[in-house]
Amino acid sequence: MTAGRTRFVAALAGVLAVVAVVWWINRPAGPTVGTVGQSSSTSASAPGTTPDPSESASPTPLPPTAGGTPSAASAHAAPVAPKPVRVVAAADLACSPSSAPDPGDCQQQATSQVAERLKPDAVLLAGDLQYDHGTSKEFAGAFDPSWGRLRSIIHPAAGNHEYDTNGAAPYFDYFGAAAGPRDRGWYSLDLGAWHVIALNSNCDEIGGCGEGSTQLAWLRADLAKHRNQCVMAYWHHPRWSHAKHGDSARVAPFISALYDAGAEVVLVGHDHDYQRFEPRSPDGAHDPARGIRQFVIGMGGRDLYSIHSTEGLEAHTDKSFGVLSMTLRPDGYDWQFVPAAGGTYSDHGSASCH
Repeated sequence: MTAGRTRFVAALAGVLAVVAVVWWINRPAGPTVGTVGQSSSTSASAPGTTPDPSESASPTPLPPTAGGTPSAASAHAAPVAPKPVRVVAAADLACSPSSAPDPGDCQQQATSQVAERLKPDAVLLAGDLQYDHGTSKEFAGAFDPSWGRLRSIIHPAAGNHEYDTNGAAPYFDYFGAAAGPRDRGWYSLDLGAWHVIALNSNCDEIGGCGEGSTQLAWLRADLAKHRNQCVMAYWHHPRWSHAKHGDSARVAPFISALYDAGAEVVLVGHDHDYQRFEPRSPDGAHDPARGIRQFVIGMGGRDLYSIHSTEGLEAHTDKSFGVLSMTLRPDGYDWQFVPAAGGTYSDHGSASCH
């Protein structure tokens, strides 16, 4: 071989070596450790390995909007409306443990059995839950073995008989935080789409109910904070009643504040019967557009009082124990009087929220 050819072969060998090194550096990646038989360009891991969070499958294309461009918002489901809530309500419930039931008195077992059968989501009790003086012994001996079976879903309001004993201490002891602050006894909660307010109408016991009172100021603030379309409140003493105790002007400020906020319903007790009033303005005038419908629901077990007038009443009975069953819908409510065993009275209806 001549010297020239030798130099040519050597040069060619050098070029080929350089090409081989460049190819090696830039060669395609092979299988990686932990993903045997699988290229690193895929997102799934081999059996027994944990996926690398940095490796993800191609995103699912978003559906087009009306304009034809995919929208991130359209990938999410529409908000689900709150479901209807079943509520049972009553007041004036349990006799003293020493009092035996008879057809006209002490029917707390019968009414509580109706409440259980309805399987409510919540129970609203509008005061005088335990007679005669709301003592711990009385609560343990009569309320607890009857309505107490529903204790976990009860939202109580205090009546005057609760305050017969030491500032209603046994009542607050029994219900704990569910009864609201011990020195107040008022609170609010949401049930489905509804805002529901428990108030304390034992005005002398808690610093008043009228202008300048802590409770009325709290009520107005609570209503301003919760702008729900549907609002209901409950307490013990009725603003209007056609039975033994009659009207209570002391709770008129509650009605005015609730009316101004567009509330729908008020539940009360104290008179032992069932009275469903027409929707009313604070001055008692019929107001089908914005009025509050008040139910007197004192038919929960204690003896029954006679109703002496039907003025402004849409329905009433003083002959039957029972409970008020309500279905709170996002835009309205249904109600039904459900009698205890042996009763035949019926009342039911529906209404939309303002």
